[in-house]
Amino acid sequence: MPITPDTKDWTWVLERPCPECGFDARAVERGTIAPRIRDNAAEWLEILDRDAPLRTRPSDDCWSALEYACHVRDVFRLYDERLHLMLDEDDPTFANWDQDVTAVEGRYGDQDRTVVAQELNDAAQRLAASFDEVADDEWTRTGTRSDGAQFTVESFARYLIHDPVHHVYDVESGFARLGTT
Repeated sequence: MPITPDTKDWTWVLERPCPECGFDARAVERGTIAPRIRDNAAEWLEILDRDAPLRTRPSDDCWSALEYACHVRDVFRLYDERLHLMLDEDDPTFANWDQDVTAVEGRYGDQDRTVVAQELNDAAQRLAASFDEVADDEWTRTGTRSDGAQFTVESFARYLIHDPVHHVYDVESGFARLGTT
């Protein structure tokens, strides 16, 4: 069953803590971005290594742990591309990305957990390395999402890190509903 697309504008997480996962993007400092990405990837590797029903959706309207892991892998890839656009171009506009279409076309629920784990880790390490190389004067460079939301490299980084952190929360909540925590 397809998931109902998420049409919320999540940029509000830059202004206040997320009431679901508790993440507070305002407290994220530049120097912690790359380590947070690496730490989050390690959490995903643990999730994908569990003896748990990774393909089972906890409800019809919620992705499985494997589907979330595929999404996070693709988020890391996409944000690495967008970061480099921001660093290489003046105020680029990012092409629209429909995560729900990507999930269906990529057959997220049918992918191999071992391959996804390796790809997610590779994408996370690449993205973390890219953030490690951002120079002090580059954190204020800008980019614009296709819906008009504007970011600096710094706000982009803080916005980014909420996504994979929140999805760990989603997966853990899903495992709890499935009784497999």
